[in-house]
Amino acid sequence: MFKKILIANRGEIAVRIIRACKEWGIATVAVHSDVDRDSMHVRLADESVCIGSHQPANSYLNVPALMSAIELTKAEAVHPGYGFLSENANFAKVLEENNIKFIGASSKLIKMMGDKIQAKKIAKEHGLPVIEGSEGGITNIKEAKELCKKIGFPVLIKASAGGGGKGMKIVHKEEEFETLFSTAKSEAQKYFGNDEIYIEKFFQNPRHIEVQVLSGKNRTVHLHERDCSVQRRHQKIIERAPAHFLENKTREEICNAAIKIAKQVKYFGAGTVEFLFDKKSGEFYFIEVNPRIQVEHTVTEEVTGIDIVKAQIKIAEGEKIGSHPSLPKQDDIHLNGFAIQCRVTTEDPINNFMPDYGKIMTYRSAAGFGVRLDAANASAGSIITPYYDSLLVKVTTWAKHQEDCIKRMDRALREFRIRGVKTNLVFLESLINNKDFLEGNYNTNFVDTKKELYAYNPQKDRASKIVSYLGNIIVNGHNDISGRASNNSTVEVQIPISNIKNEKNNYVKDLQTLGPEKFAKKIKDTPYTLITDTTMRDAHQSLLATRMRTDDLVNIAEYYSENLSNLFSLECWGGATFDTSMRFLKEDPWDRLARLNKRAPNLLKQMLFRGSNAVGYKNYPDNVVKHFIKQSAEAGIDVFRVFDSLNLIDNMRVAIDEVRNQNKICEGTLCYTNDVTDPNEKIYTLKYYIDLVKELEKAGAHIIAIKDMAGLAKPNAIKKLVNEIKQITNLPIHFHTHDTSGTSSASVLAAIEEKVDIVDLAIDSMSGLTSQPALGSIVSIMKQNHQDPKLDEEAIRTLSLYWEQVRQNYHAFETDFKGGSSDVYLHQMPGGQFTNLKEQARSLGITTDKWGMVANKYAEVNELFGDIVKVTPSSKIVGDMALYMIANDLSKEDVLDPKKEISFPASVIEFFKGEIGIPHGGFPKELQKKVLGDTKPLTKRPGEVLESVNLEKEFKNLEDEIGMKVNQTHLASYLMYPKVFKDYVDHFKEFSDTSILSTELFFYGPQQDKEYTIEIDKGKNLILRYLAKSEVNSNGKCSVFFEINGQPRTIDIENKEFSKNITQRAKADDNNLDHVGSPLPGQVAKIFVQSGSKVIKGDKLLVIEAMKMETTINADKSGTIKSINVASGDNVETKDLLVEIS
Repeated sequence: MFKKILIANRGEIAVRIIRACKEWGIATVAVHSDVDRDSMHVRLADESVCIGSHQPANSYLNVPALMSAIELTKAEAVHPGYGFLSENANFAKVLEENNIKFIGASSKLIKMMGDKIQAKKIAKEHGLPVIEGSEGGITNIKEAKELCKKIGFPVLIKASAGGGGKGMKIVHKEEEFETLFSTAKSEAQKYFGNDEIYIEKFFQNPRHIEVQVLSGKNRTVHLHERDCSVQRRHQKIIERAPAHFLENKTREEICNAAIKIAKQVKYFGAGTVEFLFDKKSGEFYFIEVNPRIQVEHTVTEEVTGIDIVKAQIKIAEGEKIGSHPSLPKQDDIHLNGFAIQCRVTTEDPINNFMPDYGKIMTYRSAAGFGVRLDAANASAGSIITPYYDSLLVKVTTWAKHQEDCIKRMDRALREFRIRGVKTNLVFLESLINNKDFLEGNYNTNFVDTKKELYAYNPQKDRASKIVSYLGNIIVNGHNDISGRASNNSTVEVQIPISNIKNEKNNYVKDLQTLGPEKFAKKIKDTPYTLITDTTMRDAHQSLLATRMRTDDLVNIAEYYSENLSNLFSLECWGGATFDTSMRFLKEDPWDRLARLNKRAPNLLKQMLFRGSNAVGYKNYPDNVVKHFIKQSAEAGIDVFRVFDSLNLIDNMRVAIDEVRNQNKICEGTLCYTNDVTDPNEKIYTLKYYIDLVKELEKAGAHIIAIKDMAGLAKPNAIKKLVNEIKQITNLPIHFHTHDTSGTSSASVLAAIEEKVDIVDLAIDSMSGLTSQPALGSIVSIMKQNHQDPKLDEEAIRTLSLYWEQVRQNYHAFETDFKGGSSDVYLHQMPGGQFTNLKEQARSLGITTDKWGMVANKYAEVNELFGDIVKVTPSSKIVGDMALYMIANDLSKEDVLDPKKEISFPASVIEFFKGEIGIPHGGFPKELQKKVLGDTKPLTKRPGEVLESVNLEKEFKNLEDEIGMKVNQTHLASYLMYPKVFKDYVDHFKEFSDTSILSTELFFYGPQQDKEYTIEIDKGKNLILRYLAKSEVNSNGKCSVFFEINGQPRTIDIENKEFSKNITQRAKADDNNLDHVGSPLPGQVAKIFVQSGSKVIKGDKLLVIEAMKMETTINADKSGTIKSINVASGDNVETKDLLVEIS
């Protein structure tokens, strides 16, 4: 018996050999390159020797280095494994000459069998069927072409001295031959040091069969056959034993043919005889003999029970076949069951199987009865290098029956969790479950031609992505929280228990049964004022900058459904919540709506719809508006509050018509501003509003909504307005206001006294300030002084406690506005805009102490613009201009001065162009002329001049652009906000669905040593604990240490502050006319020019984006672009030098 064996290989085969040796007490020597010093085969061996650098030629193919290692360690024998020097006759000969046993075939046999042409010749001489082709090696292109003409295309070019698919090319046409011939020769020289190739006839539908043989001094036996037909580009992927499709007679003939050639060449050791099997004719043809152990030897071991590595060692020691349990006679070798092997590699099937490398962050392997794993560096923390084969682990399953064997393999593959490097697991799963594979209808071209094999979804990898998100929050913080007061007082919100009630109101069913017109009449006939709860939309939009997350809404929806079913509706969708859910919360607004509908199916869901602006800030083509309404209706919106920011009926007609088409309730809306009781009011008079109501009814509204977005309607004014509207229409009236002044409860009660049909209120703990008046308080007064609204006060108080807890987790977004303010009557700022404008101001560096200046400037801009109705998007335009004027220190006189150049915000230019319509009374002519310059304003409704969008084309383009399947709601989101939607998708791809995180985790990250349970799917939880964070390393990264489901996990996160480019940008000189500076802090969104471009005064140079505001920077002079100092995507500060014009 050998005392010490050196393994001249690496990876899983080296580990496999070491384990076999250890079971027999044989000492082992591992050799390794510099990058493999920490590999498992090195750790398992008794000794190890570094034999060179990572390049195979300098290490694993370095014969002198290997011989030195043998001499140094006094090894008696060398096991070459497979690959590298396993088929190198020169290496075997050097060992023979130095009396070192080579555990494999002799150098003479290796040379003979390694020469595929010679092997084929021998096979033919001894009666084995061979494929027609070249008789000898070919290096001459002319000779090769003549042979191809003789045997006909297609042909197969193969390297004479190699295997593994290297140097192998299929040539289908004569015109391809010369190029592929040269490529094959080049690969043969590169991988095997010999550019000789041979050519043979290529079969279109073959099977690849190989027979394992063992040859000792006395006899040769076979271990039956393997099916190796499932290959990709001639590389085996899945191997099976036995070949289930062979009839017993054919099986016996192939195995006997293998023994015959082994005997004829006096083969010694373990080897594989390979055949091509033509299923159509039932004929088989000899291909070659591989004088080594194969990667796929495991399946043979599983069905025969024979350890092939041990058999190799015993044969090398001189044992005869039949003299040792490891070397049984043929009669003692029996097939037992079925085995399959899959090769799990670090290749990315999504990216054309590009090899991946890096650190394995998570590794969970398969296990259980009938599952075998052969691996080396497959564990968490292992480094996969780019220098060697991408094989990570071989998975072999065994079962008594073939079907069970496949099912076991499917189960084993699905058990794996490998994170940190890409793997081919999803591809293997697709392959193993393919119908043709299951039925055995495949050949060697199966993988390369079966397109449906590649129609798989990438692994979700949710845990790793979620942990990566949390690591980013720990290291870098949340962008939205940066610069705010930290929230150390997050609470675990207690969700009240919903008592299921058999008797509850169901307005949704009533609407479906009655239809909108009759349902509206039912509302009109209701003897008390109904209430809409705005907590789920306008209240949190107004108080918390629209940052309320879906879970906090959905968790309480069932309680609403059971306990407040007499509400008219839940206002829960649309308006600013639509884009902010994607933009800031990284949530799908359509998912929010679906989940609310599921939890509260009996309550009407209401949305805010901006007419021709839909849920955006600009006009959209009519068919886009209709598409969005259709999707919203189908998704569960019952009540559409349709308004126009300038009260233009024409901008609402398309939306009103489509809501009616969808058989939903349309609230035609008048936006209230100024004061109808003011005798000096010239624009927004009572007549103005009454005429508007008449037009809304004529247009098809089912309900008239009064949208007092700033809370300007004082008690007497709303009484007068409601009373007058009731005189001219029988439609129900729905009153909406904000409590910015602190007195809007009085206005609501005044409207109720005038028998208004519906009012908007917010749950007490989410009421007041810029929100709506308190629902509980109004209900209590109504029960005493008016008709009982049939809402349970105890349930309202329970809800208030819930929202109070929820609100505490959004402390960072609370406004500094602490009480009512009569300033609202001056600036007329909508409540929903109030906190959001503060957010914009904060992002531009305008601190809270300067808020009074913002409010005054807002009022000043409104006056400049002609006193317009201010509601999204018109209110946003006023806000954009106000912030722009503050950031650039501009006065009203500066804006009006025709000689002073101003780069107006894009929204302002669009407004004066008429892109959201023409305000009542028109535009201030001189200012319009200055803003537009030579641009002509629109004279028609914007929707009329916008070209319809090809929805089918956009749908396909979107799928192609984001690389995933989309649905119509995705398209609707994209058409509203292309960049926001794509950013949301990118976030989803990078971090998975972060909406599953609690509000605490999403915004603030985990607390150290606190345990969190995160439900990533129904019944699937991550038990997470954040342990520690390292200091920043030289690469600008921090290691964050977690415990996930009891297992340690470390991720490296880039510290953005450390990695930030610390080079300060040059500042524009106000006195240098060549300098173009940034008028505000933001991000460069677009660049229209390049260095050397000729520009004329007024030409667009670039666009700066800050929050939701885009500002186009125009040339103040004509000239040539001398330099551009920024790139698209760069962050800039005020007065940073952007461009120089000479």
